[in-house]
Amino acid sequence: MRLLLMSDTHLPRRAKRLPEPLLAELPHADVVFHAGDWVDTATLDLLESRSRRLVAVYGNNDGPELRARLPEVAHADLGGLRFGVVHETGPAAGREARCAARFPDLDVLVFGHSHIPWDSTAPTGLRLLNPGSPTDRRRQPHCTYLTATLADAALTDVTLHRLR
Repeated sequence: MRLLLMSDTHLPRRAKRLPEPLLAELPHADVVFHAGDWVDTATLDLLESRSRRLVAVYGNNDGPELRARLPEVAHADLGGLRFGVVHETGPAAGREARCAARFPDLDVLVFGHSHIPWDSTAPTGLRLLNPGSPTDRRRQPHCTYLTATLADAALTDVTLHRLR
């Protein structure tokens, strides 16, 4: 199963549209994750129409229209792993312990908010993934998103893609 992970698209404030390399990944993804801060409903409409399955949440910059359509926390059981998606997890210091305590029944937590790519594992085994942002790099050298493969109840080939 091929996964595509993104967050913090902030359209159309930070960019006019999603980058072409990211859009080119959509037909290959079995599941698309978006960890919030869409800002516009057009991006949600686009991903809903082009994704086989979309697992998504709203973020702190998302208004009432997006909040009416998306949850604060989303869950999905995929290929033997329990996934969760949330926008914000708080400061980097102590993140693994905090998230493991908040989400004890998950195997993988996809999050956003910081625009900083993140891949770590809590002592409990919870894998934390932040794909960064494909449209707003903030203090990072590149805009980013993640892809991964899910097979035999294991997440493999987790790849950070850097955009120009």
